[in-house]
Amino acid sequence: MLANLHSFFSGLVDAGLLPTMFSYGFVVNAFIACLMIGPLLGLLGTLVVVKRLAFLSEAVGHSALTGVSIGILMGEPVTEPWISLFAFSVLFALTLQWVRGRTTVPYDALIGVFLAFALALGAALLMFVAKKINAHLVEQVLFGSILTASAYDLVILALITSVVLVLAFFSANDAYLNALSPDIARSRRIRTTLHDYGFVLLIALVTVAAVKIIGAILVGALLLIPAASARLMARDLRGMVGYSVLIATTSALIGVLLPMHMKWAIGTGPAIILVACVWFVIAISVYSLRKGGQPACA
Repeated sequence: MLANLHSFFSGLVDAGLLPTMFSYGFVVNAFIACLMIGPLLGLLGTLVVVKRLAFLSEAVGHSALTGVSIGILMGEPVTEPWISLFAFSVLFALTLQWVRGRTTVPYDALIGVFLAFALALGAALLMFVAKKINAHLVEQVLFGSILTASAYDLVILALITSVVLVLAFFSANDAYLNALSPDIARSRRIRTTLHDYGFVLLIALVTVAAVKIIGAILVGALLLIPAASARLMARDLRGMVGYSVLIATTSALIGVLLPMHMKWAIGTGPAIILVACVWFVIAISVYSLRKGGQPACA
């Protein structure tokens, strides 16, 4: 199927409908990855903002550093340490949620403790990993390199995207109600604990899927910035979701394709986040110019 897509894009290039760079397979792979990762992060990011858990996405993102390091030390492929990456990130997120329900420590402080642990352990292990592999590969883990996305990476991303879309179709309303008012959700017999665990699990899965594209350091930013921008621009929750998906997707596409087209020496991960920040400035401007307008989802 991927070969057919490559042939399709090559045909569009030959017809003069697309730039020459789309004749390269890695560019097509990057384009397809953007079309999946943008809606995925944009959709889940709205829950992150509504639940006021931006710090959580950062913590899980940084835990990916440790997962990658463990995988490499255990002999997994340097470019695809998926088993350890999935295992550690999911365990990290679920343990955080479990401890939250059994302590009186404020959630933001608890996340800070877990974040410090993930950073410290990841940094310590990276010192050992850097001696065994090319330092450039460590940079890809930290800041992403969507142009190296393989067919296997796209399959994993497609599977996670499918899971999130199916869950969104069947339980999005309950999830947003639980985010906005857990008490009302419980009164309607919504299993809030299950939703909370499901939420942190999805954060972990999406983080893992996005690490190779955005980078462990920056993945939390693409979860947060589009949704925060959308909150300023939208008048209701549905609009916020739509704007967030639009901003995340366009940020990914522009951040990958524009530097390549202009031949700028800039990493794809940082470029994506910079484009998202431009969107945030636009959102602030729109919000400031809207006379007397308060977004309904504020």
